[in-house]
Amino acid sequence: MLLSEYSPRSMLVTKETRVERPRYPVFEAHSHLREWADRPLSELFDVMEQAGVKAIVDLDGAWGEHLVNRHLERFKAKAPERFRIFGGVDFDAWAEHGDRFGEWAAGRLREQVRRGAQGLKIWKNLGLHVKDQDGNLVRINDTRLEPIWQTAGELKIPVTIHIADPVAFFLPLSPENERWEELQAHPDWHFPSPPFPPFLSLVEDMRDVVRRHPAVTFIGAHVGCYAENLHWVGSVMDECPNFFIDISARIAELGRQPYTCRRFFIEHADRILFGTDVSAVRPEESRIYYRFLETDDEYFPYSTAPIPPVGRWSIYGLFLPDAVLEQVYHLNAERIFAE
Repeated sequence: MLLSEYSPRSMLVTKETRVERPRYPVFEAHSHLREWADRPLSELFDVMEQAGVKAIVDLDGAWGEHLVNRHLERFKAKAPERFRIFGGVDFDAWAEHGDRFGEWAAGRLREQVRRGAQGLKIWKNLGLHVKDQDGNLVRINDTRLEPIWQTAGELKIPVTIHIADPVAFFLPLSPENERWEELQAHPDWHFPSPPFPPFLSLVEDMRDVVRRHPAVTFIGAHVGCYAENLHWVGSVMDECPNFFIDISARIAELGRQPYTCRRFFIEHADRILFGTDVSAVRPEESRIYYRFLETDDEYFPYSTAPIPPVGRWSIYGLFLPDAVLEQVYHLNAERIFAE
């Protein structure tokens, strides 16, 4: 039998709770609406209602006319209370602007906000792929990027930053790699060092940026880019009151450390945001998140896929107190993304 054919079923008899709707309305702080670019908004609103989602942060905004035509006019202009659209940075323009790239990008950010963008998304190409005019890899804490962070602070817009994938993506593709199957299916997700920077250098560079800019609200995507080490994430949150996290696409990691994770949520309840990272609102996927956060169910699938997509394990519910759930589901996001 091939490993790809192995699909064991657990013989455990455990409680199964179906959470149709979240305990509180959801503010989805990490989503991508590109799949809805040409579909009726009425359908999106119906799906949001099914999932109990009141508002969405769309991180696909990018920049220029794409931002305006495909996102601000498409979503924000038609239902401003339901959408927050983030802009981005065109790092491909570095070669053209050289060492003044940061000043140019800061100017573009001002224009994005003027036209309606309400935040900035930094993608993982920074730190992994972005190069300067001389062909050198640009580090996340490169001082030439200072104008961007300073402008975000001046404009009082949040910055969602995603600069590293799961730790296993940076390790050798050996039998010990827990994401071996996933990386076999997606070899372009593998970032071994060398030639890529080590994982820890990426997240520590991010910490440096957050530390140096206390006036900027940073949201560390995917549990601060280090869901495997909640002690490290918590240390950044303790050091930097301006550092928030979202839980998007990481319940597979969070749910297999339920005791540590529950303590983490309770301790940092006022700085954790709900998010799924799906490219369209999917009620069945969202209900797994609700089950994870609200119930004490044991050893259940973290995905609707027939074969676990990121690793062959199951997760445990956190059974969070109502006061924590309300903050995570919507109160924290409403505080950050206030109109």
